[in-house]
Order: sequence, then structure tokens, then C-alpha cells
Amino acid sequence: MILETLKQKVLGGELLSETEALQLAQYPDKEALYEAAHQLTRHFMGNKFDTCSIVNAKSGNCSEDCKWCAQSGHYNTKVELYPLLPADECVRHAMHNDKQGIGRFALVTSGKRVSKTDLNLICETVRSIKSACGIKCCASMGLLTPEQLQDLYDSGVENYHCNIETAPSYFRTLCTTHTIEQKMETINAAREIGFRICSGGIIGMGETIEQRIEMACFLQKEGIKSIPINLLQPIPGTPLGDSAPLSDEEFLTTIALFRFINPDAYLRFSGGRIQMSEATQRKALHIGVNAAIIGDLLTTIGSRVAEDKILFTSEGYSLTENTDWEQ
Repeated sequence: MILETLKQKVLGGELLSETEALQLAQYPDKEALYEAAHQLTRHFMGNKFDTCSIVNAKSGNCSEDCKWCAQSGHYNTKVELYPLLPADECVRHAMHNDKQGIGRFALVTSGKRVSKTDLNLICETVRSIKSACGIKCCASMGLLTPEQLQDLYDSGVENYHCNIETAPSYFRTLCTTHTIEQKMETINAAREIGFRICSGGIIGMGETIEQRIEMACFLQKEGIKSIPINLLQPIPGTPLGDSAPLSDEEFLTTIALFRFINPDAYLRFSGGRIQMSEATQRKALHIGVNAAIIGDLLTTIGSRVAEDKILFTSEGYSLTENTDWEQ
């Protein structure tokens, strides 16, 4: 049976090809596929669960034309616009997340890359966060130069996030103002400096199942061990604003395929989880999701974090183990 054969291949330390992954995508017994992916998750990752939270430290007016994004200045999305948040506000968010037991805290900025002035302020903010609490710091700030990345690393940031967004063959359809190659230049430079890398993408943007597999295999070949999987939230005003939602089966099959292709990576619930029922979320957790962005605005984070902790632990995960990954 092809499913058992490919599961044993992965358990034996071999990696799947795109052709083999497509065979799994077409496998008719989805429940058997999901259960096989669950077994891979437990074998390679145990019950460790990685949590992180984000603050949108700078919003809107982005020069890039990414068709999915509310923050692009090319579209009228009515997104809130504001410059870089002051350090004390970011520190308050970080401390609150730390008290809630969240493992990582990411500063996220809009734009192709941050300016030298903003980066200097961000580095000071990170130093203030590290002085105030023990939470691990991450950053997502676009296509930074090696010099900028070094400054960020020296300030105390440990993880750098830069999504590839979709399959390389499909990226140009969705964005024309930068390339996958530019993203990989940033990722490779960050990795050389010492950052752990977090990189994934969005599904439901019109890509085929073959292209989802292509994206998963690309991340596999690049050795990415933290993979955010966003489900498109159609934003009115963007070119993808009228996109039809994926079915639960499409989403869950994608999770299973990503686990088969990236058996020892953290697959992270990211944007779009709010669209899923609790039953679908639980199924995704069983199949292979073993990380999540959790929390919301400072005034509402507590109850949501508590609910998420119950959800994750009730599916057999531990929130207290070290989840740092090797590069």
C-alpha cells in the first residue's frame, strides 16, 4: 500500500519527492492519511508545542504589491496606518505575553524593509524587552541587509521570520515588486549570522495542490524547521478579496502533506485560524500542527491564551518543553 510504504520511508529517515507527495494527496482514504501523519508527528517531534505571539509594530503604507495583503499601499483596504510603535508599548506587550507563558514574542513591521533609523529604535526596544523579561525575541522586518540583520541579532533577537508565501512557480503571479530569490538572500544571510529561521506561507490563494507540495518541498530542501501555515483571510480591497474559502478537507490534507514532507519541523497555526471550527483545529493538531501564534491585543490576550492552552494540551501537547530548533 502506497501510504504505508511512504510512511515507512519517512520513518526510515528518507525524504519524499514531489511525485510521491502527489500520490499521497490523491490517496482516497483521508482518515488513514491523517493518522499516518499523526504518527510521523509523534515520532519526530514528540509532544512538544511551540508558542509565539506578535505585535504589529508598524502598520500600512507598504510599497509591495502582494495581492493578499491588507497593508499594501497599492490597495484601498482601510487598514490602520501608524508609524513605529514606541518602545514602552512594545515592552508592555512583551511582558504581558511572558506572564501568560508564551514562549516567543515577535516584532513585525510593514514594508519591504525597515529604515536605518527605525532599525536603531527597534534594536533599543529589543534590548529593553530583554532587560524587562525572559521571553525570546523574534523579528519579521522584510528584506534586511546583512548589516541590519547583524545589528538585530546583536540586540537579542534569536529568530528571524521571512515567509516565502507560496510555491516559487506561483510567486510572481501574486507579487511583482520582489522575488523569492530576494527572500532567500535574506533568509540565508540571517542563517549565516546565527538566527533560527521561520518561513512558511499562505494557502488558499488560487494555487494548485501541486504548488502546495512544491512549496513544502522547497522548505524541506532549505532546511526550514519552523513553518507557519496561514489560511488566506480574503481582505476586501485586495485582488484576492473575493477568494473562495478552502474546504476543511483541503486544509487538513495540506497539513498532512506538509508533515510527510517536513517530518521534523514545527508546523504553525498562523493567520486564518479564526475561520476554522474547533473540530477542524483539533483535527489539524492531531495530524501535525505543533506550534501556533496565539494571543491578540493587550486587552483581550488573557482569555484567548487560556483557551488555546486548554485546546493544545487536551490534544496531548506539552507547553513546557524547550522548543528551540537547530539550523
